[in-house]
Parts: sequence; structure tokens; C-alpha cells
Amino acid sequence: MEEYSAYVGLDVHKDSIAVAVAYGGRSEPKYLGEIPNTKKAILRLVHRLSPTGELLAYCYEAGPCGYGVYHTIRESGHDCEVVAPTKVPRKAGERVKTDRRDAVKLARSFRSGELTAVWVPDREQEAIRDLTRAREDMKQLERMVRQRLNGFLLRRGKVYPGKSKWTQKHARWLAEVEMESAVQQIVLVEYVDAVKRAQEQVAGLEEEMRKVLPEWSLAGGVEALMALRGVNLVTAMTVMAELGDISRFDSPRQLMAYLGLVPSEHSSGGRHRRGGITKTGNARVRSLLVESAWCYRFPARKSAHLQKKAEKLSREVQAIAWKAQKRLCHRYQALLRAGKVRGQVTTAIARELSGFMWAIACEVMNKAQQRAA
Repeated sequence: MEEYSAYVGLDVHKDSIAVAVAYGGRSEPKYLGEIPNTKKAILRLVHRLSPTGELLAYCYEAGPCGYGVYHTIRESGHDCEVVAPTKVPRKAGERVKTDRRDAVKLARSFRSGELTAVWVPDREQEAIRDLTRAREDMKQLERMVRQRLNGFLLRRGKVYPGKSKWTQKHARWLAEVEMESAVQQIVLVEYVDAVKRAQEQVAGLEEEMRKVLPEWSLAGGVEALMALRGVNLVTAMTVMAELGDISRFDSPRQLMAYLGLVPSEHSSGGRHRRGGITKTGNARVRSLLVESAWCYRFPARKSAHLQKKAEKLSREVQAIAWKAQKRLCHRYQALLRAGKVRGQVTTAIARELSGFMWAIACEVMNKAQQRAA
């Protein structure tokens, strides 16, 4: 780690920030007290700790307060890192936790280089991430309301005779359902209206995603990822919004490990034991990749839909997408024949799918650098 004149640990909360400073050497970090969690108070702290402008390093744990403190400190000319809370060293016998102790621990561990920094999105990236997460929240709300409606109908003995729900035919059937009492009819209408409102919210946010995509700096990467089978606009845009430029990872294995798609391991001496996937990192992206992996249970083919998505892309990207489809479709069936359960198979396919995403992102980045040169 680069040498700084001081390392500052911040325990950030909604209303306050506990501050501790560790100076060079082996001296014990000094606790400076608490300041309000406002931009003005943070800038005052920065000036107080560095009156002559010497470079300081700040750190705090990632949490619900976001990256406002990070951007404020970086804009003031100092370095700042947001660290992973799960990787902050903790003593097994430690039973006392206070804001003061947390700030001192951060400063001490930061000085010794024991903390792991997380990737921080810029303001544009964060705005797109908020949009994709809002769409996911509305989709979850839609699923919840649908489940409530299905449960209400089932309790009343109203079972849809068709095969697929939430189609136009199913909507017509719902409009014709008659309940035993007027009160229950009102409940049915309210449930149906709630489902419609949720669907409209999801559709509106997806339309907003289509509108902002051309203006986004990572639009090229999103369009390239859509060449892959099972990856639509929502999936590609969410992956890029959550991870940023995927080519920043040194290798596809590093990306797989970051997403928690690699097997856990507990080995000691001559004993080697592997378990389920680690499930670390970004759960949203991991869930989307597993969902996309189900599309590879069918034979590989270039459908009209896939060709339409890929026609504007380079030959190299199209070649990677076709290679991915052939590889993953074959591997899906091979794993099934080997006796693996479908859940394990889709997880394995999702892991390899992330590797092909990394390859496409690197190809797009190389093309962009060539054009810039």
C-alpha cells in the first residue's frame, strides 16, 4: 500500500461518523470523536487533519449509507476506500462492539493493509444501478401480489382451467369469476387491479431502461452481452450496472469467484473436501445468471431472435456467443447424463456463462481502445 502520513478510519452511520486516525509507525490509533454525517462536517474534518494539504487515506465499511462520503473525500483531493465488512479482521473472543472501537480497528487494519476494498461505481453507474434495482423491486412486488391473488382464488375453490396464467385468456377468465358474496367480489377486483398496477410499474421502468441505455457509457457492453442466449436487456443491463466494466477482472476465474459461483473448500493435510458454491459477492447477478442458464437446456441453434440481436455486433462477439451456446448446451446435457441434479447443472452453466461474458467484455474493450488509438 502507498505510504500516507495518516490513515483515517470512519465508522459511518446515518447521523454521525466516528473518526480514528493511525499515524505512521506502530503507534496506537487515536480516537478523535464523532462528527455529523454531512458534507460540510466531512470537509471540515479533512481540512483539520490535513491543514497543509498532505495526502491522507480514508476508509469506511460498505453499508446502507452508500458512497456519498467516498465521493466527498475523493473530490477534496484525498484517497478513500470503501472496504468489505465481511473481510474486516475480527478477534474470536471479542465481545464488546462500539463505534469508537470500530473506528480504531478500521484505522489500525487500514494502516497494516489488512482490509479489502470494494469496487465503487461512479455517479452515472450508481444512477443506472438504482434504476435496475427499482425494476427488480417492482418485479418482486408483482410476484407477491400474484401469489396473494392465486391464494385467494384457491381458498374460494376457483381454479383456472387453462395451462398458462397471466395471459390474455387468463385475464378474461378473471373478469368472469363470480364470488359468493359482494365483499369477496370487491376483494377479487382489488387484487386484480393491484396486479395490473404492478405490471404497469415494471413495464414503465423497463421502458426507462431502454431510453437511458444509448446515453450510458457502457451501452456497447450491454448490447454485446445480449448476443448470448438467455441474456435480454434486463439481464445484460443489470449485470453491467452491478459489476461495471467486467473486463476489469484479471481473469474469468476471478469473476466467477467474485460472484460466488465457485465451490467452497475445506481442506487440511491430506484431506480435501469441497462443498456447495460460496455464494459470496453480488447475489443479484448470480441469481440472474442461474436464471439465464436454464435456456441452455435446449439444443444449440441460431434463432431469428438471436440473429436479430447480434446483427449489429462484430464478428468476434458473434463468434464468442455462438461458441458459448454450443459449449453450454452440450455441457448441460452431459452433466445431466452424469447424474447431476438440475440445480447443480444450472449453477455450473451459470459459472461458465459468466466466463463468456468476461470474454465478450474484453473484446468490446479492446475494440474501443483500438478506435481511440
